[in-house]
Amino acid sequence: MISFMIEVRNLTKHYGDKKAVNDISFTVNDGEILGFLGPNGAGKSTTMNMLTGYISSTSGQALINGVDILEDPIKAKSYIGYLPEIPPLYVDMTVYSYLNFMFDLKKCRLPRRSHLKDVMALCKIIDVKDRLIRNLSKGYKQRVGLAQALINNPPVLILDEPTVGLDPKQIIEIRTLIKRLGKNHTVILSSHILTEIQAVCDRVIIINHGMISANDTATNLSNKISTDHRIIARIDGAKAEVLQAIRTIEGIKYVRADMEREKDIYDFEIEAEPGIDIRRDINQITREHGWDILMLKTMEMTLEDIFLKITMGEGIRQDDLR
Repeated sequence: MISFMIEVRNLTKHYGDKKAVNDISFTVNDGEILGFLGPNGAGKSTTMNMLTGYISSTSGQALINGVDILEDPIKAKSYIGYLPEIPPLYVDMTVYSYLNFMFDLKKCRLPRRSHLKDVMALCKIIDVKDRLIRNLSKGYKQRVGLAQALINNPPVLILDEPTVGLDPKQIIEIRTLIKRLGKNHTVILSSHILTEIQAVCDRVIIINHGMISANDTATNLSNKISTDHRIIARIDGAKAEVLQAIRTIEGIKYVRADMEREKDIYDFEIEAEPGIDIRRDINQITREHGWDILMLKTMEMTLEDIFLKITMGEGIRQDDLR
């Protein structure tokens, strides 16, 4: 019985003396949406190219639905729908003729007319099906590229920057589509738009210098990295007096007043020493001064914060993030 839809074992790729990918291993479950992140030159695209069989590995294995991509590439690739960063389009063909051609190329045995119609409807390209691809906008070309990846209903989708060139409305539509696809497909999604990854993905892998630096949910990574305690408090009190009072709390590293949120009411960003919970102390001080707390919340790290901390080092133990 196959445990994982994608399994990578000790995958390595050398270019001469340079190790582009250095002995990485990870798995992706059936129906999981995995965000695959990394700075330029980190080995992200090389890894995705090995997973799809576009390039071969120096050593290690990449199994798709239990099939080794190097030992049986035709069968392994039949399980994959791939959208590279630059969609593989024949621009002198119409949208429908191109998708019809891809239907034959993939030896698809689903009902041709209904399947192509479903794919075009899903990607919202029915209205341009008779137009030459070269005359389409970049956003529509990206949608056609996604449509070809969906032909034959593959169980695995590997999407490299699927929202490049799309306007904000189209990005939201594609993001919604990817979440819907994740219910019936295993998806690996690569994007430089980290808010997109955070909104869509169940888990993230961050690769840096050819090695996996983090492998977890964004929430868990935030908890592991954020050892300090940071909160935002909206306090109805004189700004200078509030600042002075909070600075007297034991364990405070810094406090600053953010912009005025309401008339004469400010948000205060407060950071304590690691491991110190200052919420009760803040409540005590505000009671003593007769101030009202209108909001109190922790400052959660965004995926962008996490990405920068991990890829720039900052003293993080990598073993704690995998």
